[in-house]
Amino acid sequence: MNLRQRAPATGPYARPPMQEVFNIIPIHNLLADHPSLRYPEIRAAAAALRAVGDLRKPPFLEWKSDYDLMNWLGIFFGFQDDNVRNQREHLVLHLANSQMRLQPPPHLVDVLDPGVLRRFRRKLLGNYTSWCAYLGRRSNVVVSRRRAGDDLRRELLYVALYLLVWGESGNLRFTPECICYIYHHMAMELNQVLDEDIDPETGRPFLPSVSGENAFLKSVIIPIYGTISAEVSSSRNGTRPHSAWRNYDDINEYFWSRRCFKRLRWPINLGSNFFCYENTTTGKEKRVGKTGFVEQRSFWNLFRSFDKLWVMLILFLQAALIVAWEGKEYPWTALESRDVQVELLTVFITYGGLRVLQAVLDAGTQYSLVTRETLSLGVRMVLKALVAMAWTIIFAVFYARIWAQKNSDGRWSDEANSRIVDFLWTALVFVIPELLALLLFIVPWVRNFIEELNWNAIYVFTWWFHTRIFVGRALREGLINNVKYTLFWIIVLASKFAFSYFLQIKPLVNTTKAIMKIKVHTYKMHVFFEGTNVIAVVLLWVPVLLIYLMDLQIWYAVFSSFIGATIGLFSHLGEIRNIKQLRLRFQFFASALQFNLMPEEQSLRPEPTMVKKLRDAIHRLKLRYGLGQAYQKTESSQIEATRFALIWNEIMTTFREEDLISDRELELMELPPNCWNIRVIRWPCFFLANELLLALSQAKEMAAEPDDVLWLGICKSEYRRCAVIEAYDSIRYLLLVIVRYRTEEYSIIANLFREIDQCIENQKFTVTYRMSLLPQIHAKLVSLIDLMLQSKKDTSKTVDMLQALYELSVREFPRVKKSMETLRAEGLATRSRSTDEGLLFENAIQFPDDEDAIFFGHLRRLHTILTSRDSMLNVPVNIEARKRIAFFSNSLFMNMPRAPYVEKMMSFSVLTPYYDEEVLYGKESLRSENEDGISTLFYLQKIYEGEWTNFLERMHREGMKDEDELFNTKARDLRVWVSYRGQTLSRTVRGMMYYYRALKMLAFLDSASEMDIRDGSQQTGSHGLMTHNNIMDGVQSGSQTAPQKLGRTASVTNLFKGHEHGIALLKFTYVVACQLYGKHKAKGDNRAEEILYLMKNNEPLRVAYVDEVKLGRDEVEYYSVLVKYDQQVQREVEIYRIRLPGPLKLGEGKPENQNHAIIFTRGDALQTIDMNQDNYFEEALKMRNLLEEFKNVYGIRKPTILGVRENIFTGSVSSLAWFMSAQEMSFVTLNQRVLANPLKVRMHYGHPDVFDRFWFLPRGGISKASKVINISEDIFAGFNCTLRGGNVTHHEYMQVGKGRDVGLNQISMFEAKVASGNGEQALSRDVYRLGHRLDFFRMLSFFYSTVGFYFNTMVVVLTVYSFLWGRLFLALSGVEDDLDTNNNKAVGVILNQQFIIQLGLFTALPMIVENSLEQGFLTAVWDFLTMQLQLASVFYTFSMGTRSHFFGRTILHGGAKYRATGRGFVVQHKSFAENYRLYSRSHFVKAIELAIILIVYAVHSSVPRNTFAYIGMSVSSWFLVVSWMLAPFIFNPSGFDWLKTVYDFDDFMNWLWYSGGVFTKPEHSWETWWYEEQDHLRTTGLWGKLLEILLDLRFFFFQYGVVYQLGITGGNKSIGVYLLSWIYMVVAVGIYMTISWAQNKYAAKEHVYYRLVQLSVIVVMVLFIALLLEFTGFKFIDIASSLLAFIPTGWGIILIAQVLRPFLQTTPVWDTVVSLARLYDMLFGVTVMAPVALLSWLPGFQSMQTRILFNEAFSRGLQISRILTGKKSN
Repeated sequence: MNLRQRAPATGPYARPPMQEVFNIIPIHNLLADHPSLRYPEIRAAAAALRAVGDLRKPPFLEWKSDYDLMNWLGIFFGFQDDNVRNQREHLVLHLANSQMRLQPPPHLVDVLDPGVLRRFRRKLLGNYTSWCAYLGRRSNVVVSRRRAGDDLRRELLYVALYLLVWGESGNLRFTPECICYIYHHMAMELNQVLDEDIDPETGRPFLPSVSGENAFLKSVIIPIYGTISAEVSSSRNGTRPHSAWRNYDDINEYFWSRRCFKRLRWPINLGSNFFCYENTTTGKEKRVGKTGFVEQRSFWNLFRSFDKLWVMLILFLQAALIVAWEGKEYPWTALESRDVQVELLTVFITYGGLRVLQAVLDAGTQYSLVTRETLSLGVRMVLKALVAMAWTIIFAVFYARIWAQKNSDGRWSDEANSRIVDFLWTALVFVIPELLALLLFIVPWVRNFIEELNWNAIYVFTWWFHTRIFVGRALREGLINNVKYTLFWIIVLASKFAFSYFLQIKPLVNTTKAIMKIKVHTYKMHVFFEGTNVIAVVLLWVPVLLIYLMDLQIWYAVFSSFIGATIGLFSHLGEIRNIKQLRLRFQFFASALQFNLMPEEQSLRPEPTMVKKLRDAIHRLKLRYGLGQAYQKTESSQIEATRFALIWNEIMTTFREEDLISDRELELMELPPNCWNIRVIRWPCFFLANELLLALSQAKEMAAEPDDVLWLGICKSEYRRCAVIEAYDSIRYLLLVIVRYRTEEYSIIANLFREIDQCIENQKFTVTYRMSLLPQIHAKLVSLIDLMLQSKKDTSKTVDMLQALYELSVREFPRVKKSMETLRAEGLATRSRSTDEGLLFENAIQFPDDEDAIFFGHLRRLHTILTSRDSMLNVPVNIEARKRIAFFSNSLFMNMPRAPYVEKMMSFSVLTPYYDEEVLYGKESLRSENEDGISTLFYLQKIYEGEWTNFLERMHREGMKDEDELFNTKARDLRVWVSYRGQTLSRTVRGMMYYYRALKMLAFLDSASEMDIRDGSQQTGSHGLMTHNNIMDGVQSGSQTAPQKLGRTASVTNLFKGHEHGIALLKFTYVVACQLYGKHKAKGDNRAEEILYLMKNNEPLRVAYVDEVKLGRDEVEYYSVLVKYDQQVQREVEIYRIRLPGPLKLGEGKPENQNHAIIFTRGDALQTIDMNQDNYFEEALKMRNLLEEFKNVYGIRKPTILGVRENIFTGSVSSLAWFMSAQEMSFVTLNQRVLANPLKVRMHYGHPDVFDRFWFLPRGGISKASKVINISEDIFAGFNCTLRGGNVTHHEYMQVGKGRDVGLNQISMFEAKVASGNGEQALSRDVYRLGHRLDFFRMLSFFYSTVGFYFNTMVVVLTVYSFLWGRLFLALSGVEDDLDTNNNKAVGVILNQQFIIQLGLFTALPMIVENSLEQGFLTAVWDFLTMQLQLASVFYTFSMGTRSHFFGRTILHGGAKYRATGRGFVVQHKSFAENYRLYSRSHFVKAIELAIILIVYAVHSSVPRNTFAYIGMSVSSWFLVVSWMLAPFIFNPSGFDWLKTVYDFDDFMNWLWYSGGVFTKPEHSWETWWYEEQDHLRTTGLWGKLLEILLDLRFFFFQYGVVYQLGITGGNKSIGVYLLSWIYMVVAVGIYMTISWAQNKYAAKEHVYYRLVQLSVIVVMVLFIALLLEFTGFKFIDIASSLLAFIPTGWGIILIAQVLRPFLQTTPVWDTVVSLARLYDMLFGVTVMAPVALLSWLPGFQSMQTRILFNEAFSRGLQISRILTGKKSN
C-alpha cells in the first residue's frame, strides 16, 4: 500500500454548481467533490500556479483574485483564454502525475517538488536548448540556483510559456525550430518583465511587443501561417515540382541558420523576404527559396542518398570481373598473378569516377539552394567536382605509368614495382577520410561527442564532407549494438558476394569469352555493326547485372528471417501455442500473473537495481520452468489465488461480452471463488475435465495399495488432486445443504464425513473401505445431481437416491460390516423412528431457491467434474479466443518490466484521427442486398457463425423472446454486433476503453486490503443459501444471510470503492480527432449522433473537431474544439475552443488532423491508434508495464518510441484477407523485431506505437504533413525521431488488434498508396540525411527495409523485361542460332532460379519462419501449402506488379495521392470495366506486352526445338503474365460466372463508347478516364518526358525485327525494307480514317453510301493481297506475323503522342490519336476478357474459384457457394 496519508474518499462524483466546464479535473474549483481532487499532488501543482505573489500585474486589465501564473502570461502576451485553460490543466496534470511517481515520496506531499519541475523543464525545453547551442545564442531560460521560491516560479513561467506558445501555434507545430525562434524572443521579453526592466523608448516598465486580445495569434502565428498557405496554394495541390515551392521542412530549416535573426528580427518584420502571401506580386526571385534541401524527381536520388552502397556493389563487380577473367578455379589463385593485382588498382579510378558522378548529381539537383547568403555551398559543390575529377585523372595517369614501365621493361621490374608503390601511396592519401571514418566507427562515443560539440573549429573541419545541419548529429549506437549489426551485415555480404562470384559472374565470364569467339554467319535482319557480338554480350549481361544489384535484398530477407526467429525464441515467443500447452503451464500462470501484473511492495530503502534485477530474473526462471512448484505457494496464499481469479474472470467476462465464447464456455473457463468450504484452488472446469474419472479408475486398479501410494499416484497430476478434493468437499457441502439442519439425517451425514476424514488422516482409507464400490457411489451421486438440476424437483426420487447412497456408503462401503447398535453408537443410523416421522430422509429435504443462479452454477460445475469424459481441448471453440488466450498467457512468461501501482504509473493518452468512415453500421445497410441477394448481415452470420450463436444466446438471456425483435427493440445491439466485426470507429473506441476499465480494476486491486478482496470474492461468488455455514464441523463461523438472487459471476466493478475512476481519469485520456464532426452535426448526419452515443457511454472519451464560423461575406474563422458528454447535465458540452490561424488542411489530411487534436492529449506517453484498430482487455492490463520501458536504457539511449506488435483480425474473411494478414503478420512481428534489434533502424509504421510525448512535442510532433512528399506521414515520425537522436524499440509481450484490407481492389489501392509513398520518400531530405548520417551498416539496414525493398521489387520486374527483350533480339537477329545452347541453359537456369527465389522468398520465407515460431513448424508448412493451393503466389506476384508500377511512376512523374480504400466487407462482384480501369496500365498492358514477346520468341527462336530448354527459360515469365492478367478475376467474387461475364462485357463496351460531357466521371466514360490516366505526364518534368519517350521506343523494335522474317521480303536485309514497312502503318491509319469519315458523313442518313465505301475498301484490300501473292513471296502466315509487328508500333505511337499532348492537342492529329487509343483499349479489354470468358464457360470453374477465394473452403465452401448464388436457406 502507499506510504502517503490520503484524504478520505469524497463519495460519488458530483459536479459542483459551477458554470465553468472542465475537461478532466475541475482546477478552477479545488473544493469540488471530484474523486481526482483527493490527491494532494493535484492541489500542490495548482497551488504552485496560484503563487503569483509580488509579480508586476499587467496594466489595462483588472486583476482578479483567482487568476494564476497562466492568466498572468495569457494577459501579458495575448494568448487566447481557452488556450490558457487547456494548458493550465495540461501542466497541473503532468506535474501532479510526476510528483505521484516520486520514490521515495517527498516529505510534504501538498507542496510541488522542485526536482519534478526541473526535470520537466529540461525535457520540454531540451530541443530549444540544443537549438540555442547550435546557433551559438545564449538561452533565454535563466534559472539561478540561489532564490528557491522565485526560482520555482520562474521555472514554472518558462514551462508554461512554452506550452502556451505550442498550444496556439496551429500548423506551425510541424516547424519546431520556428517555435524555438518565437519562444526565444518571448522568453527574452518575459525576463525583461520579471526583472522589472524599464522600456528605453517610453521610460515606463517594459511591456512585451505582442500583447492584447488574441495578439499572439494575429501578430506572430498568422503571418507565418499565411506564408505556408501561399506556398501550398502555389504548388497547385502538390502537383508542381517539389523544387518550385517551400514545404513545412523548408520553412522550419530557415531557422537553422543565424540569418533568421538578421532577417526576421523581433517583433517580426513582415517586410522580410521570408514571407510571401497569396495575391501579392512579391517577385519570386526576391523571396527566400528552398532551404536545406531540394527534392528533385529522379532515380538518381537513390544513388545520391545511398552512394556508399552503390560504390561497394560497383567496385566489387569490377574486382570480381578482373579476377574471374583470369579463368582460374578460385579467386585466390588468380590473385597470385602480378598482372591481376595491378589490374585491380583500376577500382580506384572507378571510385574517383563515382565521386565525380556524386559531385555532379549534388550540383545538378541542389543548385537552387545557392543564393547570395549561401555562396559557400556553391563553392563547395564546384570544388568537390573539380577535386573528384583531379583524383580520377591522377589515378589514371599513375596507372598508365605502371603499364608503360612494365611494357618497356617487358617484365615486372623494380622500377615498375616502385611505380605500383607510388600508386598505393596516392591511394592511401585518397582513402584517409574513409580510414578516419572507420576509426570513429570503432569508437562511436568519440564520434557522438565530437558531433554534439558546437565548436566553429569542428564546422571548419567537417565543412568539406557535409552541410552543417541541426538534425542528424550524434546518431552512432553503442559498441555492443555496433558489433551486433556489423556481424549481421558481414555475414550477409559474404554470402552475397560468394554467390555472385561463383554463380553469376564467373559462369557468365566464360560464356562471354565463348560468344566473343563465335562468328555469326547470317544475320536475319539489318544490323549496323556486323561481325561483332557486343550486343549479344550486353543483352546477356544486363539481366544478370540487375539481379546482381538486387539480390542483396534476398540475402537480407533470408538472414533477417532466421535472426528474427532466433531472437523470438530467446524472447520466449510461441511457448504456449494452444490450450493444451496452457493447461500444462496454468498452475504457474497465477504466480506469473501476480508477478508481472501486480506491483511489488515498495520498500522504504530501494534495493540496488542489479540485485533486484537478478532476483527478478531468478523468479522468472522459476515461473517459466515450473521450479519450486509455484501453485503450492498460490494455494497457501489464498489472497493471491483470489486476486488471480478476479482478473482471470474479468478477462473471461470480456470474452463473453464480445460473444467470442458462450455462456456454457464461460462457466467452464472461469475460476469460481473459493466457497462451499473447498480446500484447494478451483481451477477452470475445462482443465479438470476427465480427471475425476481417471482418479476413480486409478483407485479401482490400486485398491490393494496403501493410502500413500494411491494418493501419490493421484497427485502426479495437480489437476487430478484438485478435482478429487474439490469433488469431495463439494459433495459434503451439497448434502449438508439439501438436508435440513438439526435433523437426524443431517448429523448422520456430518458424522459419516467426519469418519471418512479421520480414516484419510490416519492413512487407513483403502484398508477401511472397499474401493471397488466407488464407481457405484459415483453413479448415484451423478443421478442425485441430475435430479437437482431438473427444473421441477422430484422429492420422492431425491429421497430414494439419498437412501440408496446411504445404503451404499454406510452399509456396503466399509470392508467390515457394522451392526445396527454400532452404527447408532457412531451416529451413523437413526434411533428407532415413529411412523409419522416416515422413512429416512423423507421429511429432511429442503431444496435451494430455484432462482439462486450462483448455487446452480456451482452445482453444474460439480456435475461437469463428476461426469466429463473428454479432455475439453476444444474449449473455447472460437479460434480468435484461443489465439488471444494463448498469446496472453504466453506473454506473462516473457520478460517485461514489473508493474508499478496505478498511482505511480506514467499517464498516457490515445489519439485516433477519424475523417468520415463508418461509426456504427445503420440498420438499413445491414439488410440491403447486393445483386446476388446477399446482405452484410447474412454474410457475417456465415463467416462468424459461432459468434452469431453466442450473440443470440446473450440476447435471449437479456430478455429477447423472438429473433424478429433484433430489428425493433434490439436493433442497436444488432448494429453494434455487426460494427464490432467490421473496421468501424465504435470497434476502435470499445478497444481503447479497455484501458480505462483495466486501470480501474488494477487501481482497486492495488489499494484493496485482503479483507476487501476476500469479501469481494465472496460477493461475486457465494451462493444464496449460506444458512449452514456456521454449523459445519463446528469450525466455520458466520451469520446467516438471506438468499441472494445473483446472476452469473458478478463483475469486479461491483466492488469498487469510488476512487478508482478518479485515478483512471488522471492516468488515461482518449481523444478522437473527428475533423468533420461539426459539419456532421450541422447537417444532421447520423455519424454525429453515433459519436455522441459513444461519448455518452465512455466517460474518458473526448472528441476534437474543427469548427468553421462564418462571420461576414467571405470571412471564416476556424477553431479547434474539444467536447465531452457531461453525465450530470446529460448533454454534450464544449470544453475548449481555440482559434486556428486559418483552414486546418495545408498538407496531408491525417497528420493535420492529428496535429490539431494533439493539444488536447495529456500524459507522458501518447499511443497513436488508427481507425482500423482494436484492443483487448487482457492486453490493456499490461499497459503500465509497457510504459515502464521508457525508463530502461536500450543501447546508449532511453526509448522515445515503443513499438508494439499487432494482431491482424481480418484474416478469416477470405483467402485474400488471409494472404494479406499473413504477409502483414510477419512484417509487424519478425521484421520489426529484427529492425529494432540487432539492426537498430526500426522506424514508426503508424500503428499502435507509443510515443514519449514530451520528447516529440517540441520536435515537430508525431508525423510530418508536407503535401505529397509526406504522403506516408507515419514513417516520417520515425525518420525524424532517428535523425534527432531518438531510439525506437519493439516489444512483443503486448499486442493491439489491427484490421487490413480484404478485397483485391482495396489491397491494390493500399499497395499503390504505400508504393507511391515510398517513391516520394526516395526523394525526401529525411532519407538522404539518414543515408549519409547513419554508419555504413545501419545505412544498409535502413535501405533494404524501406525504399530499397520497393526499388528491388521494381528491379526484379525490369530483370524479366530485360531478359525477355534480350532473348527476343537474339532470336530475331539470328545470333541465337550460332550460340551454344548450353550457355543458354546456364543463363536460363540462373534467371529462373532468381525468379523462383523472388516469388517465394520475399514474401514466403519470413512468413513460414514466423509461423513456425509461433504456431509450430508443421502448422506453418501446412498453412503455406494451403496458401499455395489457394493461389497465394498469384496474389503475391500481382502485388509485386502493383508495387513496382507505382513506385517507378512516382519517382519519374509524381502523382502520389492518398487513396481511400474503404474498409467494408467484400462480398460484391466487381465489374470488368472497374477492374480494367484499375489495372489496365499497371498490369494488363504489361502482361500483354510480355505475352507478345514470348509468342514472337516462340515463333522465331531456334531453341523451341528442344522444348524443355524453352519451357525452362520462360516458365516464370508465363507465370508472371498469367498472374498479372487473371488475378483480378480469380480473386473477384463470382469472377467466373458466365452470366456475369456476359453482362460485364456489355458494360465494358458501353463504357468504352460512351461520349459523355464535361462533368462525366471516369467510371462512366472511357475518354474521361483516359485523360485522367495521363495526368502524371502533365505534371512531370522534362527529364521524365524524355525518359518516357525513350522507354516507349521499345515498341518499334517488334516491327523492326519481325519485318525481316516475313516471306514478302525475300531475304532482303537492307534498311530500306524497314522503311518501306512504314507504308503499311500509313495505309492502316488511312483505311481507319476513311471508314471513320464515311461513318460520320453517311452512316446516319445515306447508309448505302457508307456500305459502298466499306465494300470498296474490302475489294481493294483483297485485290492487293492477291497481287502480293502472285508477284512476291508473300504468305498468308505473314498477315498474323505482321499483326504482331504493327500492333505494338501503333501502341508506341499513342504513348509518345500522350507525352507530346501539349503540342498535338490543338492539331487535327489529336482526334485520330484518341480514336486509335480507344480501339487499342478495346483490343486489350477483349484480350484480357477472352481467357476469363473461356474459364467462365467451362463447367465447375466458378465453384472452384469460390472455394479458392473464401478460405477454410472445405468446411464452409458449400455454404459460401450458396451465399454467392443467392440460394439463401432462410
